[in-house]
Amino acid sequence: MQRGIELARQKQFDAAIAEFTKAIEASPKDSRGYANRATAYRASNRLAEAYADFTKAIELAPKDQIAYRERGMTAIMQNQFDAALPDLDKAIELKPDDAFAYKYRGFAEIGLAQWDKAVADFTKAIELNPNDPQNYDRRAWANRNLKNYQAAVADYTHLLELNPNDAEHMVKRGATYTSMQDYEKAIADYQAALKLNPDDYDTVQRLQYAQGMLAAKNAPPPAPATPTPTPRPGLFTPLNVGIVLGALLVIAVVVRLLTRGKAEETSHIIR
Repeated sequence: MQRGIELARQKQFDAAIAEFTKAIEASPKDSRGYANRATAYRASNRLAEAYADFTKAIELAPKDQIAYRERGMTAIMQNQFDAALPDLDKAIELKPDDAFAYKYRGFAEIGLAQWDKAVADFTKAIELNPNDPQNYDRRAWANRNLKNYQAAVADYTHLLELNPNDAEHMVKRGATYTSMQDYEKAIADYQAALKLNPDDYDTVQRLQYAQGMLAAKNAPPPAPATPTPTPRPGLFTPLNVGIVLGALLVIAVVVRLLTRGKAEETSHIIR
């Protein structure tokens, strides 16, 4: 068993697996052989075999808190987030002060878009282990999805205080500022990151976007458009012609009525 552990520490995982297999054959009821081989399988990206060995370790030792926790993490690595949660719940039940169990459960909750729960679990993990930068990074991501941008900025700022040359978190904080439409601060973060990684094309694109949005934000409003005058209708429209014709017709009728029955002035003239 010890030989396998030493080989695993040297990252000679195939040799370590062979040693753990020998240990299992010698002591098939010892859960540690399965748990150790599972860890070596997982390091070799043989996730299905790792999951099976952690399951066997739990069968042999139902109170093995680490086996539950690590099987949960193995499920996460296979994107089986729903399957991971019961294992991590059990790991926390068996050891409520295990920062890794809260952290891993936070990973599963992020995978399930359970942002509020993820924030709570990463906060607990930070309380138990304030020196793990991944807890701050993942809590910031969950808060960004909740649109809690100020909280995300605070976590990224904390990480940058710990490591001022951390280009990754400069970019992430810049992206958060962009979501807040605080383009000046976003531009400053992107420019600082590009000084460290000038060939990062993704950050170049982010910078160009923020610069474009800032220019649009600061552009003067467009001048009001001059209204186009409505042309007046001409005199000889169909309506006007109709009115005139109607009036003439009325006049003709009136004249006819007034002259009805009168003798023609020339009716007595013999021609």
